Amino acid sequence: MSWISRYWQTLKLFWGTAIAAELEYRVNFVLATLTSLGGLAGSLFSLSLLYRTGYTFQGWSWEEALIVLGVFTLLQGFSSTFLAPNLNQIVKQVQAGTLDFVLLKPISSQFWLSVRTVSPWGLPDLLFGLMVIGYAGNRLGVQPTDYLLGMVPLFFGLLSLYSLWFMLGATSIWFVKIYNVTEVLRGLLEAGRFPMAAYPVAYQFFFTFIIPVAFLTTIPAETVLHRTPSVWIFGAGGLAIALLVVSRAFWKFALRFYTSASS
Repeated sequence: MSWISRYWQTLKLFWGTAIAAELEYRVNFVLATLTSLGGLAGSLFSLSLLYRTGYTFQGWSWEEALIVLGVFTLLQGFSSTFLAPNLNQIVKQVQAGTLDFVLLKPISSQFWLSVRTVSPWGLPDLLFGLMVIGYAGNRLGVQPTDYLLGMVPLFFGLLSLYSLWFMLGATSIWFVKIYNVTEVLRGLLEAGRFPMAAYPVAYQFFFTFIIPVAFLTTIPAETVLHRTPSVWIFGAGGLAIALLVVSRAFWKFALRFYTSASS
């Protein structure tokens, strides 16, 4: 069996077990749906307060801004489904000393820590995000091929987000007492709720080249709307690959400083 098949079989086992366990508490899905609906309603209300007065983000109509909000909601759903259930546990693994058991397994520790579980409670955000994008896109006459093109930078953005989140979690090897360190990143990502044009130039620079929030929401939305040069899509791909490579190297470096709980 090739390593790809072995990892794929492991992934199916991980997720099958996780979903079966989570579905024992089905009322949680109802609560997650209501929470997601409330969050989306709050975002729509905030956006409407600006546009109802005649104000618009520079070069962005109401429907175009909705595309960005829809992508942001998708991002939240992806984070809640795949990233938060796994990567937030890295800190706890280090604190409890259970990381030892992960490192002893005959599989990549980064793979194990990144995909060990999955939470279906982020699915409402994924669904609502698609609905918002579909509604706004229909009003704007967006074609199916445009959505497919927008998926390219969106995929790169999700890969970049994963890499940043993983590296933040890995810093707990040095700073064991840090709690919810990844919440700092999640707080910064809130800026992606609106187009980058909504912020002053200094903030646009920060959220593009320091914390790449623009690559997560605005650039995928602009790609769907045919408003972004191809160089930004290639830039998103280069950034995603670079961050993924760095996250792998950073994890190996961090493990050199990890003190086993059994030592």
